[in-house]
Amino acid sequence: MVAMLNRLPSRLVFAAVFLASASLIVFGLVLQHTVGLEPCPMCILQRYAFVTIGVVALIAAIHGPVGIGVRIYSMLIAGLAIAGGSVSVRQSLLQRFPAPEPTNCMAGDLDFLLGNFPLAQALPKIFAGTGDCAKVEWSLLGLSIAEWALLWFVLFVMVAAWLAIFRKRPVFAIA
Repeated sequence: MVAMLNRLPSRLVFAAVFLASASLIVFGLVLQHTVGLEPCPMCILQRYAFVTIGVVALIAAIHGPVGIGVRIYSMLIAGLAIAGGSVSVRQSLLQRFPAPEPTNCMAGDLDFLLGNFPLAQALPKIFAGTGDCAKVEWSLLGLSIAEWALLWFVLFVMVAAWLAIFRKRPVFAIA
């Protein structure tokens, strides 16, 4: 099995990461627009992380890098997944151990970030939302959306680490 995984082209792995990221964004939009779940500021930051991971993975899949290029794209994906995962951890903790008083869950920081980055102007409808970060409005198998997002971020880090560090590369390539 390990030998089979090592023969997977990095381009295919990056394409799979892109498809997974795109599917997660689509699922979030379905929950928002058909079920009526409004994303909170932390959910919006996690969406940004998934979108950015997807964009990097798509560029890598199109580029088809080898050697150091695979490592660079993998490290970018890993870094973005760690950033998104840290937001997921914070939100999961807020959900599992809510504060006695409702908090604004970093809404001021999010307004600053969104006001200073051009992506906010291009995608405002997708990332609009006013939900409460500590409230669990949907779960699957006992896990909230933030916890599922954390699982996906961890998976993306593992895939990126495998591509960048642990994947055995052939000693020579046959054209």
